[in-house]
Amino acid sequence: MSGMTQQKGDSSLPGEHFEPRQTSANDDWTPDPSKSLPLSPARQRLVDDIIALYSCEPTIKRVERYTPDCVYDDQFVYANDRYKMAGQWFALPKLFKASKNDGYQIVKNDRELIQFKNAQSWTFKLIPKTASINALVSLALDPDTAESDFPQVKYHKDQADDKDYSHEGAGFTFKKYQADKVVEHMDSKEVEYFIKDKGAGKEHVRKYGSGEGETTEKNF
Repeated sequence: MSGMTQQKGDSSLPGEHFEPRQTSANDDWTPDPSKSLPLSPARQRLVDDIIALYSCEPTIKRVERYTPDCVYDDQFVYANDRYKMAGQWFALPKLFKASKNDGYQIVKNDRELIQFKNAQSWTFKLIPKTASINALVSLALDPDTAESDFPQVKYHKDQADDKDYSHEGAGFTFKKYQADKVVEHMDSKEVEYFIKDKGAGKEHVRKYGSGEGETTEKNF
């Protein structure tokens, strides 16, 4: 495993502190599974659970892969605790008829960061259409559990473009509003299980001015 000499982070800090940021020379996130880096059995189980969540197979145990103060950040959602996160994962089967993983490639396996290129096909319920999306998934791990049998995620970023997220403007306002409101309308005992995480530690949203703010270009 690369990066195992990294200094251990501080698990007491909320998810916002663990955001991975990067740009890329291009936005081609097509995975090549044959080039995937190996994972330990515990980390492979973590990635399997994340893929299952993407594939509309949420369970309480799988959502517990996240710390209570986690952040989830993608093109459409910014959820900054596990209660909101649960709302998103358990809402997916209501929106999509199916979601199929078409392959992934682990490109980084550091002590506190796993990154993989992911290909996912989403079939909508209300319209006969399937959308295929390739993205770079970054899982910033909780320092205290990173090397345990059940590693947990502090920050989950799903990045479909070469630029990172700015966390500004109307698009971000919608992302955060969507995450805040969806969970309020979920009639689900599984989501309700995580209401205890509603008050988990949070900090202000970090804003970057552009998709290149506080990033380094990386070759994946």
